[in-house]
Amino acid sequence: MTPKKTSFISKAESVERISEMSVLDLPDLVLECILEKLPPKGLCKMACVCTSLRDRCMSDHLWEKHMKNKWARIVGPAAYREWQWYIASRKGSVFFDQGKEKGLMGYLTHLWPIVLIRSSFRSIVRKKNLAPMDSVMSWYFALESGKFWFPAQVYNRENGHVGFMLSCYDAELSYDLRTDTFQARYPPHGRRASPTETGVTWDRLRASPVDTSPHDLHISDCLNELQPGDHIEIQWRRNKEFPYGTCGADTLVLEFNQYTRGSRWRTTTVSRKDHREEGNEADGFYGGIRKLCGNEEISMWKKLWPSEVLE
Repeated sequence: MTPKKTSFISKAESVERISEMSVLDLPDLVLECILEKLPPKGLCKMACVCTSLRDRCMSDHLWEKHMKNKWARIVGPAAYREWQWYIASRKGSVFFDQGKEKGLMGYLTHLWPIVLIRSSFRSIVRKKNLAPMDSVMSWYFALESGKFWFPAQVYNRENGHVGFMLSCYDAELSYDLRTDTFQARYPPHGRRASPTETGVTWDRLRASPVDTSPHDLHISDCLNELQPGDHIEIQWRRNKEFPYGTCGADTLVLEFNQYTRGSRWRTTTVSRKDHREEGNEADGFYGGIRKLCGNEEISMWKKLWPSEVLE
């Protein structure tokens, strides 16, 4: 055999060996680095390939990054507790029926109808090899679906209605993947039905910074530290039947600079030593106080500052 023929055969055999390699032949560390760089829909596509990749792509550590990147700012401890209660109360899968398709297959088809390989995913569903109910992947998909309502807070509720200017109210949220906005369901005010708002954007949302029900007084732990010029949030409600909202303010004696001087809403006083709910049916009731320490929080309230001084 001539040297040229030997060289040609050697190259052909090399190409054949390379063509027989799969992604699973990569070293574990290399494969893990690839999976870590995939977006959620990329992980779902990769999970359709085979059982081994499916198990890897459903790993919590891969989905924790996606949870943090997309949801961490608005999903707090209260939302996580709601999720834990939700999965504990369900006997079956946390995934939801989507028309003719069922379970995870139907759900992911609803989210990413173009990118999914249906036949591959049907085989996964038949084997019931879905992500565990308490996995991070399941939680991520439950949030994406909009079927899972979770607690958070909305700035300037009801599209900035004048009665809710410079405020932040508790609500239950549901995500709409098509519009990348949220539906907000607020607690009922007295005998009024629960108001609902659609089209709420991400920039108007936050996770609650305190673990206090909107119907309970927040126990203030910052009163002895407050100095003139400090920025604070304070609970406020119209009457005893209403849940608290949160208002931005500047100082103690509390001065609300969004109102004109002489307005009955401009100032109020609170006791450092024995602070409790204070107010009346005419002006409303002031509750717990929280000092704002981060520049991000302070700048957010400044963005919400009304263009005109309120009466």
